[in-house]
Amino acid sequence: MPAETMAEITTEAELRALVGEPMPLAANKVRARLDQTHRDWLAASPFLLLGTAADDGSCDVSPKGDPAGFVHVLDDTTIAMPERAGNRRVDGYLNILRNPQVGMLFVIPGRTDTLRVNGHARIVSDAPFFEEMVVKGHRPVLALVVSIDEVFFHCAKAFMRSDLWKPNTWDPEALPSRAQLNHRASNTGQSLEALEAYYAPENCAKGLYPVNQE
Repeated sequence: MPAETMAEITTEAELRALVGEPMPLAANKVRARLDQTHRDWLAASPFLLLGTAADDGSCDVSPKGDPAGFVHVLDDTTIAMPERAGNRRVDGYLNILRNPQVGMLFVIPGRTDTLRVNGHARIVSDAPFFEEMVVKGHRPVLALVVSIDEVFFHCAKAFMRSDLWKPNTWDPEALPSRAQLNHRASNTGQSLEALEAYYAPENCAKGLYPVNQE
């Protein structure tokens, strides 16, 4: 679409003229340290989205999940998240090495409100709290330690508009399987049958918590 056909917003004044100013409750909800309500949310959350950006501005958002409470509170301004086995791309971690700023969105299934944490992260390969992060025999080889700059609750409207937690709106068959999508889009040279076997739930489950080898 030609750029000249779009009415682009380029200043904060233009943006505010359209969306207005935040209400006091929203404007004043940000805190610089965890209180008990934040701690309770972290203890109940099994899933988060981690946003990072490289020094050139390129961005990444990665899902992270484990049993509820997997993100550990180290103190009122510091949390730690274990890294589990994945595809080894580590896009977000590579970004953090260049730009430590991160954004985290903590989700509790069935809840339409969320908890947001913004801060600065560092990657550690060992610490005393690693022993508390063992799940099914898997001790993480890395953890992300986040120094909190901002923490606040986010309103429910996006989850309500999307009907995210209403099973009657779910349609997982609306698209072909992950293997079929990959087969169409990539140049791996692998057969569809091989990709179906690779992405089969039982195969993925094998690598969720590989036991560390001494």
